[in-house]
Amino acid sequence: MDLIKRGCDELLLEAELKQKLLLGRPLRIKAGFDPTAPDLHLGHTVLLNKMRQLQDLGHHALFLIGDFTGMIGDPTGKNTTRPPLSREQVVENAQSYREQVFKVLDADKTEIVFNSTWMDKFSAVDLIKLAATHTVARMLERDDFGKRYKTNQPIAIHEFIYPLVQGYDSVALKADMELGGTDQKFNLLMGRELQKHYGQPAQCVLTMPLLIGLDGVNKMSKSLGNYIGITEPPQEIFGKLMSISDELMWRYLELLSFEPMSIIAQWRSEVEQGRNPRAIKILLAQEIVARFHDQRAAENALAEFEARFKQGMLPDDMPEVTVNASAGSINIAQLLKQAGLVESTSDGLRMIAQGAVKLDGERVHDKNLQLQAGAIVVAQVGKRKFGRVTVN
Repeated sequence: MDLIKRGCDELLLEAELKQKLLLGRPLRIKAGFDPTAPDLHLGHTVLLNKMRQLQDLGHHALFLIGDFTGMIGDPTGKNTTRPPLSREQVVENAQSYREQVFKVLDADKTEIVFNSTWMDKFSAVDLIKLAATHTVARMLERDDFGKRYKTNQPIAIHEFIYPLVQGYDSVALKADMELGGTDQKFNLLMGRELQKHYGQPAQCVLTMPLLIGLDGVNKMSKSLGNYIGITEPPQEIFGKLMSISDELMWRYLELLSFEPMSIIAQWRSEVEQGRNPRAIKILLAQEIVARFHDQRAAENALAEFEARFKQGMLPDDMPEVTVNASAGSINIAQLLKQAGLVESTSDGLRMIAQGAVKLDGERVHDKNLQLQAGAIVVAQVGKRKFGRVTVN
């Protein structure tokens, strides 16, 4: 139970799960992914890592690709109706998922399923009967629906169908347990209710926290640019992980590392006693690079990172600052000024012309360089001025 609960936000209900574990058979563990984006990032792997842990304990993983629900559009966390995907987009993105998911999951213990398999067979009568299992008042208990209703923002009828279909997926798969992010709790509990309605034992629900992205504020998201893709080059993964704050590092270790919690607790104690947290961050970065590439790639990424920053010798107390990109991007000279690394934009341009400005160890020559919102860089002016800069 300690392994199952590691890093989780909530387990409903623990007593029920203990009873299911006594059944003497592998449990059917479901996790659903809507193919709304073609690439997996480390935020996705928080859930996948938990599923892999359950596989290693002997259970059967049901990796559900919501090709049917993807054409509805998941309203979770949105204050507007999400545009549905076309069948072609769904198929293309689903294929990308299939190619990437086995970087985490054990292929021999994973069953990939598509909810169009049963939902395409639903008649209009079947869908109406499914909709009849819940009231509008019940649907408005969901946080995002409730907020939109109170602020007179439109809610399309088809959006109510989404949680019902996700819940019915658990009925179709006879799931013993479903995993999801904390923002999916309403939908996961819908699965429990519908299983009871259809005469099945109710699934247990395990929710996982949403991984905070590189900006240290918002959940990791490709659309926000604060993500680390699992197919990115080793040097990119390594460098991005080294850019996270020392405080956020502990959350990443808990949710992403496979090291025992006892080891992580030991590292935290060592840092409190004076060990440089950068050394711990290097261990995390190497572990993640080795997982999605190999050990040699991890060693090469470390060597390149060390070589890039060796001349500058990054200070341990390097300030972390956020600059405002009001137009979606910011000029390099303006970034340096907002970050407090130069007195003015003209001073910044002069330092660039002198070759005294570096970003992530690379000398900047282009005075027209624009950095996009969501970017996180280590900026250096001269030999002594440093800052870890987040473009917001």
